[in-house]
Amino acid sequence: MAAARAALRLQRQSLAANPFLFSGHGLRYRKLEVILTTTIDKLGKTGDVVKVAPGHFRNHLMPKMLAVPNLDKFAILVREQRKLQEERLKQYQAAAKRLDNALLVLRRFISTGNELRTPVTKDEIVSEVARQLNITIHPENLHLQSPLASLGEFELPLRLPQDIPRPEGKLQWTLKVKIRRK
Repeated sequence: MAAARAALRLQRQSLAANPFLFSGHGLRYRKLEVILTTTIDKLGKTGDVVKVAPGHFRNHLMPKMLAVPNLDKFAILVREQRKLQEERLKQYQAAAKRLDNALLVLRRFISTGNELRTPVTKDEIVSEVARQLNITIHPENLHLQSPLASLGEFELPLRLPQDIPRPEGKLQWTLKVKIRRK
């Protein structure tokens, strides 16, 4: 009886030491390498190669197109997209610097004193920026609470994407507008 117990213990110890017994154990803890298509907090930036759990990729990242598998064809596409985004960012920065340094001059008829006959609206300013400075901006990017109704110089705040760094020493991008008598 004691000999049988000792033989059983030896069998259990030899089974526990067998590496093939637990070879499938790591399957549960494996990670997939994926390329992020958008920046995700606590995971990475666009174009980064990160390791995630297969279920997280399959159930969350892939259906929402937040990431793609780390394959050559996807890596090439992501690199091309990154180049295009960098070129656009450079163009936006150059346009924003021109806007910040420029003075937009408008000539209007006056009725009495310094009052304008027709106030200057946001759409007129946007069209004048396109005409005078050759820069296309959207009306949503220009913050104008009420139309400008008098002569003088005004600084209008611009709401540009956060990717574009602000000018040194300033809190926000501005557009200088000067309204003169016609």
